[in-house]
Amino acid sequence: MRVDRPRIAVSVVSHGQGALVARLLSDIATFCRTPVQVVLTINKPEVLPDLAWPFPVAVVHNAAPRGFAANHNAAAATVDADIFCVVNPDVRLTADPFAPLVALLEAPDVGVAAPVVVGSRGEVQDSRRRLPTPLRALRRLIARPRAADEPVDWVAGMFMAFRTATFRAVGGFDPAYHLYYEDCDLCCRLRIAGLRVAVAPEAVVIHDGQRTSRRRPRYFFWHAQSALRFFRSPAYRTLRARLRGRS
Repeated sequence: MRVDRPRIAVSVVSHGQGALVARLLSDIATFCRTPVQVVLTINKPEVLPDLAWPFPVAVVHNAAPRGFAANHNAAAATVDADIFCVVNPDVRLTADPFAPLVALLEAPDVGVAAPVVVGSRGEVQDSRRRLPTPLRALRRLIARPRAADEPVDWVAGMFMAFRTATFRAVGGFDPAYHLYYEDCDLCCRLRIAGLRVAVAPEAVVIHDGQRTSRRRPRYFFWHAQSALRFFRSPAYRTLRARLRGRS
């Protein structure tokens, strides 16, 4: 493993969220000791504050908005780092989450590692989840979801860490999904490849879920459309059959 390059690449996509991005990068600068590089994708025109950071920041300006999957896949294709992390701009840090995640990823059977996600009041969010079924997906829309007990089948995309080679080998996120279920689909494909989804209890980040699909019809439509695509996908059917076979 080379030591002359950042070990961790962090991909952040901003949708007019420059203030949130600045806070996140400030948190990384304050708390993180492992060498990092950041790929910041500007998905819609905005003016960013001219700030200096103690780590490399590559800024990509999209000519037209792209989806979650396409943006992070493009970032992964450009980085020269051992670990690739996808982080939402509205995540906040109070300690370094990267060291425990890197430690998990040193196990060859771990495909993706994630932190414990809590809300601003310290309540544990439902970022670690069981494999969805149509009934579970419906329950999520009408009831307050809870974090899954072990085993964890997939983790939400606000903070995911991969070995860069693994992320590329499975093809990254599927850009056919629009905003929802990209994370679940990728975790399914990692599981089918014989890799585990792992959560590091020592790594804790703050994120308050917006639950936009419950309030805005357009997002609800995207959510439903992605759910339908996922439940019809070979990845879902294959993993569901395997899990049923083990029960």
